[in-house]
Amino acid sequence: MSLPTSMLWRFGLSMPQHRRVFASFFLYSFSMGGFFPRLAEIQRAMGVGEGALGLALIGVAAGTLISLTFGASVIERMGHRRTLIGLLPVLPLFYAAAAHAPTPLLMFACLFPAGLLVGAIEVVVNLEADRVEHQTGRRIMNRSHAFWSIGFFSASAIGALMAYLGVSPQLHLAGVVLLCMAAMVLLLGRFEAAPLREDDHGHAEAEPPRFATPTAAILVLVVVTLPAMVLEGAGFDWSAIYMRDVFGVSAFWGGVAVATGAAAQALMRYFADGFVERHSPVFVARALLSVLALGDVLVFVSPSPWLSLLGFAMLGVGSSAIFPLAMSAAAQRTDRPSTVNVSSLAQTAFVSFLLAPPLLGYVAQIFGIRWSFGIALPLVIASLWLSRVLGASRVANRAS
Repeated sequence: MSLPTSMLWRFGLSMPQHRRVFASFFLYSFSMGGFFPRLAEIQRAMGVGEGALGLALIGVAAGTLISLTFGASVIERMGHRRTLIGLLPVLPLFYAAAAHAPTPLLMFACLFPAGLLVGAIEVVVNLEADRVEHQTGRRIMNRSHAFWSIGFFSASAIGALMAYLGVSPQLHLAGVVLLCMAAMVLLLGRFEAAPLREDDHGHAEAEPPRFATPTAAILVLVVVTLPAMVLEGAGFDWSAIYMRDVFGVSAFWGGVAVATGAAAQALMRYFADGFVERHSPVFVARALLSVLALGDVLVFVSPSPWLSLLGFAMLGVGSSAIFPLAMSAAAQRTDRPSTVNVSSLAQTAFVSFLLAPPLLGYVAQIFGIRWSFGIALPLVIASLWLSRVLGASRVANRAS
């Protein structure tokens, strides 16, 4: 065995289980995060408005919904290891192809299969985080999602740098494909799936339903998470275009806006578990939703690029832990297998979120890009009112 191969082998063997989960979240987001800071340039090259671009972006959500609906049994047969190892290196290929699309229809055709992969990866990484959390008694869900944000920030920062250097989106995203393949070997080459939770063994013989019908409790969790998802998506999808249209700044500053929201989200998610342990999920959720509301208002009325960057940072902080807290609450319910409850929350949330990209695009086209953010404020207020449902039992926070 050669020296580099031997070193990689030892590195893979020595990585603790929870850190492999962190690595899977990082690579999941990094593989697609470079696309969004270049979106304003891709839109300009296509020569279409925000409404048409929103319809193209819906390809990811449509593919994700189908994957979540029909993919549970496929994931069970493939296993978590083969799902991650097989799908993660392919995901950036579709985003790289989308950067070449000359029309919104062709971009949709590239992003739809990306969404199929996203749905499968989304379920697997969240279940792995929950199973490791349950197995070790250490809260890692929010930190796992922190590494998702770190991956997205890293990809966005590289995208901003590539825009500053004048590298085309197409060449930049082709490089991301190669980088992801190398990182996959280094970080997940020795990945092994965590064992099932004890309360899932009783349901092992049941065939997972194609559509995991949401219970009343899951529907409430959907309402709580929806504004965070909408504003997180708005920040990632539209912040670069916002900076260009409102302030006329360069593509570099559009990339900085995307990276700013992701960096603030990553920082908050990394420390969120400690805050939850000290102050309870409900208190943390209400504090974050308050920050989300203030950031939303600031982006809506901001008179300068710097204040807008502060607003995007607040959106990142405010949206940071709402969805991870809800995923933990869904996974810890014992009325059904955790796979079904996680899929139910993700499916129903994506059904609701399916209309957001074209809606926000047409809102921007008709009323202006600022309204793509301002329209979500009533959702934040509703989420604040219902946030008490996130009061779940605590898990010791001892992961390192």
